[in-house]
Amino acid sequence: MFKQLAILAVPTAITLLTTVSPLLANDIDEVQFKFVLSGGAKTCLANASATGRISAAGRNQHLDVYVKGLPPNTTFTVFVIQVPTAPFGIAWYQGDIETDKHGRGNSRFTGIFSDETFSTAPGSAPAPIVHSGPFPDASLNPPFNPIHMYHVGIWFDSAADAIKAGCPGAVTPFNGDHTAGIQVLNTSDFPADHGPLRFDAAVLSKD
Repeated sequence: MFKQLAILAVPTAITLLTTVSPLLANDIDEVQFKFVLSGGAKTCLANASATGRISAAGRNQHLDVYVKGLPPNTTFTVFVIQVPTAPFGIAWYQGDIETDKHGRGNSRFTGIFSDETFSTAPGSAPAPIVHSGPFPDASLNPPFNPIHMYHVGIWFDSAADAIKAGCPGAVTPFNGDHTAGIQVLNTSDFPADHGPLRFDAAVLSKD
């Protein structure tokens, strides 16, 4: 029988998958969560919404993101982030979503989307400088211990597209050229240190 775990955030408490017994692993097929509108998009994209779904992919996971209520035929970028709102902390460019003529879209990403999602820099090393502009590439990384990243955010791929949709035209670094628009959706209904990716992947069925 198909079963799923929906992670629901509430103002004062949150029930997390880490409380689920490993004995239930074969009974859970996926984890679902909802995004909320970012502050800068509330006045221009009031009907926008998104959901996330995590399922097993062997020893990795699939992350499916579904969006609706967005401008049609527009590209948006998806990032795994340390905290859901500014200053965002460590951020990882996961991929893109292209909406259709109805403002709907979805993409599947495969990787690690669980309590093991993290970035680390054991030491400093030279980094390639590929882009200049308002957010130029750094030539050297700072060292840092492992930092877990359990939130997800969605941005306009283009500041011009944001302006076209009636949204603020701020330029942000959240695309491949570091010329993205504002954040549209995020997972800020969850605590900053306990985003929807913070669950034990062992609870997902591998079937």
